[in-house]
Amino acid sequence: MTLSLTSPSFSHQGLIPAHHTCDGEDSSPELVWTGVPESTKSLVLIIDDPDAPDPQAPKMTWVHWILYNIPATIDKLPAQVPSAGLPADTLEGINDWGRIGYGGPCPPIGTHRYFHKLYALNTMLSDLNRPTKAILEQAMQSHIIAQAELIGWYCHPSNA
Repeated sequence: MTLSLTSPSFSHQGLIPAHHTCDGEDSSPELVWTGVPESTKSLVLIIDDPDAPDPQAPKMTWVHWILYNIPATIDKLPAQVPSAGLPADTLEGINDWGRIGYGGPCPPIGTHRYFHKLYALNTMLSDLNRPTKAILEQAMQSHIIAQAELIGWYCHPSNA
């Protein structure tokens, strides 16, 4: 079975509902996964936007949420999950707003893609003390045994 990541909130390559963005409640979508390899010790979730700031001339990948050491026994994250409601032992990294927690889509111009990436690791990572995406990716580099991706799209109504 292959690792798979889905959301009841939006389909792969579909539009992300406004309530998961800065135009709404800015709340995280429910995420569900299946096919976690038996040898998995922990999971990592990274949500980012490679189209920042302008999809016609991207200059950076904007990081929206970083979670690591999600227990391998967990198969979903509920919608609107606050930091205090994360599964036990789950740690967070710093997003590009300079804080922990979910920061929803908020594109300054155009329609952006939001990559929800789930990684199965063969280890539990040490506490990286609120790492950036680059630090986390370096730490997990040789430990990835499977990965899945869910892509959603969003455009501010005023940019449409």
